Amino acid sequence: MFGVFNQTAPMRKILLIRNDRFGEFLLNIPAFRAVKDTYPAAELHIAVAPGVAELARAVPGVDKVLVLPVEGGSFFERMLAVATMRREKYDAAMVLNPTAWAHQMLFWSGIPVRVGYDRKHSFFLTRKLKDVKGLGRKHEVENNLDLAAVLGCSTVDCSLALNIPEDLQEHVIRKWGLDPLDVAGKPVRYVAVHPWTSDPVKQWPLDNFAQVVSRLAADNSCKVVIIGREEAWHKKFTLAALPGVIDLRGRTTLLEAAAVLKQCAVLLSCDSGPVHLAACVGTPVVALFRNDMPGKNPERWGPWGRDHKVIQKPRLADITVDEVCGQIL
Repeated sequence: MFGVFNQTAPMRKILLIRNDRFGEFLLNIPAFRAVKDTYPAAELHIAVAPGVAELARAVPGVDKVLVLPVEGGSFFERMLAVATMRREKYDAAMVLNPTAWAHQMLFWSGIPVRVGYDRKHSFFLTRKLKDVKGLGRKHEVENNLDLAAVLGCSTVDCSLALNIPEDLQEHVIRKWGLDPLDVAGKPVRYVAVHPWTSDPVKQWPLDNFAQVVSRLAADNSCKVVIIGREEAWHKKFTLAALPGVIDLRGRTTLLEAAAVLKQCAVLLSCDSGPVHLAACVGTPVVALFRNDMPGKNPERWGPWGRDHKVIQKPRLADITVDEVCGQIL
């Protein structure tokens, strides 16, 4: 670490940048809270990727959301971002996913305190932290809190959280029939399943997921809710017409998906964004992980919080359908 920021310095406005995928973004919520808890009088602005803006606006304590292109965009877009940052007159900024262009933009914006990891043109920063995240020794939430500490920030509340509007929760229940009680007045147990992951090396076989869904759907004690985006390769996951399955892939926004997960008793997923979305709304997760890849291990990327379960093996194909069902039924 290259020094710790003087916490007594006055702060009116602080910018935090995390503009990659939504799962990684959500694991920064405790770090956002640390900044807000340490500087409660300061405005907290966060810059995110376009697809994450809706979720970002639901993060407690955030005063303003800026949208930045994932890869930095064109030169013109970067200059527009710099102009916006100059106009906001931030007292400090922190880059939570290091990119050379983000470090450059903070410098060009004239922000006096610039915090980030000691890599990717870090000479544009004024406070730096050595990046050892890839070793997988800490959870990503803890890594992000370590970086917040460079700005002199900390919090006693390290939980994930999102504000789900009550009217949105009610809308989701009505729209997809996710009532907590059936027509006979008995409780309904909804099990969410997200069968995909963005990285093929983290993918449990889709045929195994299909077997789990079929077995769960045949159990009268629960209904299965399939969540996820509608992408071409997602269509490879096919199911027979089962009365106990509600297929919502491609039919929800991220915030709606959070509301759906809040209605569920558990989520089954590989290492993917919905794992962290479920943790944000207090839904227990059964997560499937390989444990032979430092930096992609469950110690770093597993579900954060209590009541979650991780099934891990060096080969995902060695995790059996019986093992998974045994953790859900």
